[in-house]
Amino acid sequence: MRDAYFVYMLASQRNGTLYTGVTSDLLKRVWEHKEGLVDGFTKQYGVKQLVWYEVHSSAEAAITREKQIKKWRRDWKLRLIEDSNPYWNDLYAGLTA
Repeated sequence: MRDAYFVYMLASQRNGTLYTGVTSDLLKRVWEHKEGLVDGFTKQYGVKQLVWYEVHSSAEAAITREKQIKKWRRDWKLRLIEDSNPYWNDLYAGLTA
């Protein structure tokens, strides 16, 4: 996945606290969240499960999408997650397999 950029959402649990972020290294970034290496919101609220992500070919496109999603209402974010991950599985395990 070279030259790829990711917009992702983490959750504390099903229908729990959500966090939206952007990165060029999804595996590393989610691992950092899971290990509590990222100070701030996700560490404070235990937001560690990767429940949704999408791939972009440019940093600009990923950042634009992240900003768009961050402005969304919560129910829109929940729908986005449940459209592709209805059981709120942690997608990180599938990426590392």
